Amino acid sequence: MTDKRITLVTGASRGLGRAASLQLASAGHQVIAVARSKAALEALDDEIKAAGGSATLVPMDLKDPKAAETLATAVESRFGRLDGMLGNAGVLGTLGPLQTIGPRSFEETIEVNLTANWRLIRAFDLLLRQSASPRVAFITSGVVPRPRAFWGPYQASKWGLEGMVFAYADEAEKTSMRVNLFDPGAVRTTMRADAMPGEDPMTLPAPEAVAKQLIVLLGENETRNGERVVVSLP
Repeated sequence: MTDKRITLVTGASRGLGRAASLQLASAGHQVIAVARSKAALEALDDEIKAAGGSATLVPMDLKDPKAAETLATAVESRFGRLDGMLGNAGVLGTLGPLQTIGPRSFEETIEVNLTANWRLIRAFDLLLRQSASPRVAFITSGVVPRPRAFWGPYQASKWGLEGMVFAYADEAEKTSMRVNLFDPGAVRTTMRADAMPGEDPMTLPAPEAVAKQLIVLLGENETRNGERVVVSLP
């Protein structure tokens, strides 16, 4: 057991998830860092330790239907609760006309961006309810309020995610849990570069700047619930 807030972060090895993990650890959280790449997680761990923080590394593929349940069992055994959960992992999928997108790419986009987050909710809900102040946040996208051509699978996954998260927040309304969405806007990440190859990445905010607003949603003092929080930078 630990007095630290125990916070799980998916997609923790790069981009916004990595920045959030570093800042949460610096703020005193015990970070459970989840990503596919063991090497990238170990590099993150080195930085967290160098800053005086601590993390538990979990190399895991969110497409594995049993992975979330297995992890929840391990977290229960070690910590007995979960104080925070950040559903950050996501894939861009294939951009293009819907009729040209293959089934495998479409299904993977929905699997990672939507279904895997439902599995996290299902696996960790009881552990979150063991916390005095459970906080949950999921990363959404500006394509939801501003839909566009050629983004069909990614767009569908994020619309579905928002509907699911709003339902979960409403179900948690009369508990101590707070569940919110976070729209980071355009951020200097690999996914953004893949989506907008002609864009100058140096015109975009760094993940570290955006993460400062994101991690507020995972703190015990957060009171908002069922909100779609949009990043606000100077």
